[in-house]
This record gives sequence, structure tokens and C-alpha cells, in this order.
Amino acid sequence: MVFSAEKLRQKAQKRGFNLVGITPAVPSPTLTAYRQWVDAGMHGKMGYMAREDRLIRRENLNHIVDGPKSIVMVGLDYRSIAVPEHILNDPARGRIASYAWNVDYHDVMQPRLEEIASWMQSEIGESVEHKVYVDTGAVLERSHAQQAGLGFIGKNTMLIHPKRGSYFFLGEIISTIEFDEYDEAHKATMCGTCTRCMTACPTDAFPKPHVLDARRCISYHTIENKGWIDRDLRSGFGNWVYGCDICQEVCPFQRFSFPSQEEDFYPADENTTAPYLAELLTLTDESFKAKYRDSPIYRIKRKRLVRNACLAAGNSHDKQFIPYIIQLLYDSEPIVRGHAAWALWQLMRHRAIKQLNEMYYREDDEDVKAEIEALVP
Repeated sequence: MVFSAEKLRQKAQKRGFNLVGITPAVPSPTLTAYRQWVDAGMHGKMGYMAREDRLIRRENLNHIVDGPKSIVMVGLDYRSIAVPEHILNDPARGRIASYAWNVDYHDVMQPRLEEIASWMQSEIGESVEHKVYVDTGAVLERSHAQQAGLGFIGKNTMLIHPKRGSYFFLGEIISTIEFDEYDEAHKATMCGTCTRCMTACPTDAFPKPHVLDARRCISYHTIENKGWIDRDLRSGFGNWVYGCDICQEVCPFQRFSFPSQEEDFYPADENTTAPYLAELLTLTDESFKAKYRDSPIYRIKRKRLVRNACLAAGNSHDKQFIPYIIQLLYDSEPIVRGHAAWALWQLMRHRAIKQLNEMYYREDDEDVKAEIEALVP
């Protein structure tokens, strides 16, 4: 049975999705570029992106679903309130990427996509194989979305809809269902000569248009990097503690973005968008869980969020954070102690030598000791 594309679009829109597109289940046309990106090591420490079994799935969708016919791509707007710049850029606060201001989007989108997949199967009345992904599968999601007509890949590597900007989440259903029509692929790019995203990046994470070097990306380091953040990049992080919106914020197409209709994506208050660093620096495992258990932030756990907060405190040059940082020199997590040492040096410079020397001689973690050695003359 061939399924009605229009019927599917109406169903997806009723379930709240703002964008819907359908494309044949064929490999992405950007596979070669992706291989080159991985071979260049630009995926950083995200080893799962280079695993051969996952590369095989990207190259052959039959390894995901047996005999796939289509990919249904959906987009869900997440732009919410306009927070005043004096709050977001307050050095006493830690800034959070706007997509993580409230409920985890996986929890919103995944059940709806499963519901749509089950609905299609019941409509067809026969067995249908499918797989639902929301930013989790071994597929080149943005490329498939472009093939489904949802937008073009910008120079910042984001999927941009020319009439909606890029503040929307993507999800997909890969299935054995065949449709009566498929959407046309969007043109390759509409960026023209604009390079605002590339020049605005404070850590120079774009070596050339349409290529992101994750090893220099604030979002990668504050979320995906489980270890030590490169010393040469830290000062460029400003007050970002989870993710980064800079290369999206400056994009001219954002003037067309729509406020989300999903109440779950709206922050409870301004402190949710940019919590005070004093609060983040004093988080315990228990208080972290209580505050972030339903948020995307929960995935990085307490130690990485506090690590990031240490960098933001160091970048603030605000002496009020010195007592909090000194307390973190005794934290149970080596990665927190090491980044706290860096922050203390930024806030006190040579006046921190005595405390850092004392820390060095009681420290039993070699990475933390190496961090201190790199700081103290």
C-alpha cells in the first residue's frame, strides 16, 4: 500500500510539528564530506561518530531498517522568550543555550513520532518496520532534512529554513512505508557572501564555510567533552556553561524565526536562562539532580557543569567568586579541581601561587598536577 503524503503531513502538524518533509530512504549525498571530516579528526573525542558500525549505517540505511522506503523528517520550533542582553551577558551568570531552557526535547518529540509511526501502521493494516530518532541515530540528520525540503545547510553547519531560521529541533521516522509523493530537496545554500556566523565565533571553530571543527567549538566542549578543556580556548568561552548560540544568533535568517507553541520549551524565569555562577559553583550531586533532572543539562552531570562554571568564573574577573573557587580546589572530582585551579589563577594571578603550591603537594591526580604546573611560573 502506498501512503498519502498529505495525510501524513496533516497528522504530524496536528501533533505539533512545525515542519514536515518526506524523502526517499537513500544515503545522504554528503557522506564523502562526512568521512573527510571524521578522517581529519574534527569530531574531537566523540568516538561514536567515527565508529565503523555507525559509519556503515549512515552509508546503508538497511542496517537500520530492513528494506526502508522513506524518511519522514519533522521540525519543532523551540525559540521562546527574548531575554535581555544585560542578563545573558552578565559575567556573574552562566549562560545556557536556548534549546536547553526547560524540558528535554527528546522527551517531547520521541513519543509523538512513535505515535505517528504506530498510526501509519494501523492505517495501512499490515506489518511495517520503522525506527524513530531524535538527534540520536547514526544518520546524517540535517542532510536528510535538506533532502526532505526542510531547509539548507548554512555556513555554520546548521539547518536553516529560509522563512523560519534555525531554532527548531529535528526528528525522523525511517520506515518501510512508501508514499505517493516526496518533497523536493532544498537548494544547497542561501548564505550568499554572508560570513557572520564564522567571524562571530570567539574560538574560530569554522576553518571554512560549512565545516565545524568540534575541537574548537564551545558547545562541543561544554557538553560533549567529558575531560579537560583546552587551555588555549578557555578565555573564549565567556560565560557560556552549557552549549552556545552565537553562530545562530548572528544569522540574518533568524529574523524570520517563530516563537514556539510548546510551553515546555519556555524557561520558568530569567535565572533558568542564565543562572548565577555562585549557585552553579556550589551545586552538589543532590541539588544538581533536583534542579536539572528533566532538562537536557542533566546528561552532562554535576561535575561537567561545575567545571564549565569554573571557566565562566575565571573569565568574569570578578573577585566575589574567589571563595567558591577555593572551596572547589578540594572537590572530589579531579576535573573540577583542575579547572578551579585555572579559575583561581585568572582571578588572583600571582597571589594564588601559595594556594596552588599547597594544592600541588596534596594532589594525587597527575592531570590536576599537570594543570597546576602549567599555571604556576
